[in-house]
Amino acid sequence: MPVADLLIAAGVALVAGAINSIAGGGSLILFPTLVALGLPTVAANVTNSVAQWPGYLGAVVGFRDHYRGQRTRLVALSLVAVVGGTAGSILLLTTPSSAFDTVVPVLVLLASLLIGLQPLLTKRLQANETDGERRDPLWLYVVVLLACVYGGYFGGALGVILTAVLALGLGRLKLANAIKSLLALVTASTTVVVFGIFGPVDWLLVAVCAPAALAGGFLGAKLASRIPSTPLRVFIVVFGIAVAVYLFLRA
Repeated sequence: MPVADLLIAAGVALVAGAINSIAGGGSLILFPTLVALGLPTVAANVTNSVAQWPGYLGAVVGFRDHYRGQRTRLVALSLVAVVGGTAGSILLLTTPSSAFDTVVPVLVLLASLLIGLQPLLTKRLQANETDGERRDPLWLYVVVLLACVYGGYFGGALGVILTAVLALGLGRLKLANAIKSLLALVTASTTVVVFGIFGPVDWLLVAVCAPAALAGGFLGAKLASRIPSTPLRVFIVVFGIAVAVYLFLRA
């Protein structure tokens, strides 16, 4: 791959990492860039997943204080995330690439709309918050499993989905946001293992994008309080819809 393309990928990965820290949805920026640079859609998807893994680790470190007293819940949900992420990854690698080409425009469109609806979802979830602990409903684990299957298969806006599900099940938005970060890391780690062994990962692109995404995540965390998230979210949604249309016409 030409050096210029590697520099473009690194620059977009840097921006994607910052976007993930500020508003979420960085995958919707990096994935189509990798496709535009010539990668097949499945290879672009798995490379994107592996390259963005370091950013999830940073988020978990930032939420470490929220995990105190949650060991049993975290272990149980993490096991569910491993199963779901593994199933989704295997599904991606064992189904024809033409099937992914057909469904990915819909996934990109849905992920874009979820990013756009995130503020509304957050307000509704805050209104339904409860004080103190309550027993986890069984449906929570079932829906988390399905969400992590989606995360292993594609993963765009997975954080929005997990936050909404966990907040509804636990009744505590801050705790849900923290646990979401851990489950996203577990799902991403699972996909890194599966894709790293069996997937068509472009390791050269990972080598330049992963450090850039990590740096972008730290930069975004520093700038999050200074940059308004609404215009950035609007950009992500519009860009994502445009990408969905492009992928639909390309399929």
